[in-house]
Amino acid sequence: MEVLDEYDINIIKELEKDGRMAFSAIATSLKISNTMVHQRINRLIDQGVITGIKPVINEKKIGYDWGAFTGITLNKDADSKRVIDELKEIPEITECYFITGSFTLYIKMIAKDHEHMRKLLYEKIDNIPGIAKTDSIIELGCAFKRNVTF
Repeated sequence: MEVLDEYDINIIKELEKDGRMAFSAIATSLKISNTMVHQRINRLIDQGVITGIKPVINEKKIGYDWGAFTGITLNKDADSKRVIDELKEIPEITECYFITGSFTLYIKMIAKDHEHMRKLLYEKIDNIPGIAKTDSIIELGCAFKRNVTF
């Protein structure tokens, strides 16, 4: 577990406001040196605390109006690596988790409409060898999504 100090936390908070913020603007805001901001961000990336600085896409704005959470039951849990590799090949699947309970995997996927969603489920996911069953819940909109706060 990485221990974050006050500088790390405040730098992350600034990046959360705007991931494109210049290091010099962060330094000015926090009253620290540009070099310190640069070194801290590089260290946080190297340690895996920050896994990337990238755009957050509003999927609805680019035509993906449908979202679903799908639990996946495998014939054998030992097949999970191969199944995950095949799920990665489906660009509409945006997240995949190992979970406890009734399913082995839980995925989040997006689709343009109900027909697109049906094709993803019945023609792509259900045809992956090793998948015994899927159970989907359609999402009706995200109430909020955020990183953990400090």
